[in-house]
Amino acid sequence: MKDCVIIGGGPAGLTAALYLARFLRSVTVFDARQGRARMIPKTHNFAPFPDGISGPDLLTQMQSHAERYGAVIENCTVESVERQGDGYCVTTDRGSEIARYVIFAAGVVNHRPPLPDAVHDRGVAKGLIRYCPVCDAYEVRDKRIAVLGSGTHGLAEANFIRDYSSAVTLIRPNGDRPLSVDEIHISESPMSSLSLSESEVIVTLEDSTVAHFDTIYIALGTSACSKLAETLGVPLAEDGCIVTGGQRETSIDGVYAIGDITDGLDQIAHAMGQAAIAATAIHNDISGKDQS
Repeated sequence: MKDCVIIGGGPAGLTAALYLARFLRSVTVFDARQGRARMIPKTHNFAPFPDGISGPDLLTQMQSHAERYGAVIENCTVESVERQGDGYCVTTDRGSEIARYVIFAAGVVNHRPPLPDAVHDRGVAKGLIRYCPVCDAYEVRDKRIAVLGSGTHGLAEANFIRDYSSAVTLIRPNGDRPLSVDEIHISESPMSSLSLSESEVIVTLEDSTVAHFDTIYIALGTSACSKLAETLGVPLAEDGCIVTGGQRETSIDGVYAIGDITDGLDQIAHAMGQAAIAATAIHNDISGKDQS
């Protein structure tokens, strides 16, 4: 029986694996390699990399670091998590593992704009499509910025970005109700279609107006990858994120959750801090149980 299985190999999961491995605990990470961090062209607000680092490069370094101390990282998809005796049986498309503790670190999935995957991914790589103004609004200061979003969520994101540019337009998705706010320019008509050139985002509205932008932030929300946790009986918040306590524990003994799959600031540094807390709590709990 392993000490811990971690579901998700993003910054949160890999940090927890590193800590547990250095605590001399046996730990396996199951990673489907579909996390949002892999889509980051380059992050500039992660302190050890002043010149920036891409998401794939960061994850490669973090995986190598955890493996150096004995963590096992497997590329597979987790299909179920079930209570089994004093531990949990985690079944994947490649087999199963039994562990005393489970950490859910599978993150969330962005709701994407209406674009083919290949076009979308090219747009993200070129910085035409963005999802996180906290991460990279600095890089597009004074640019022509569109925000595609509904209601208060879209409006809040547009307001946040106004600190970086005076040319911010909130684009309403198809079927969204009209808004009236003095501080933000809001499209008169909902979006009809979205396309990308080599250097611009082109938005066509339902009234046939065509607008050009340097970048577009997608504020259509996310869905937490928490179905496995819910099936296990872990309580979820209204938004589908996993509810945790101060040590990142859930209400089910031996089950923890860290990173974007929990409520909070969706940032790499924040996720890594949660991972350190959870891994230390698990290590101390194992020590206490083994000594009793």
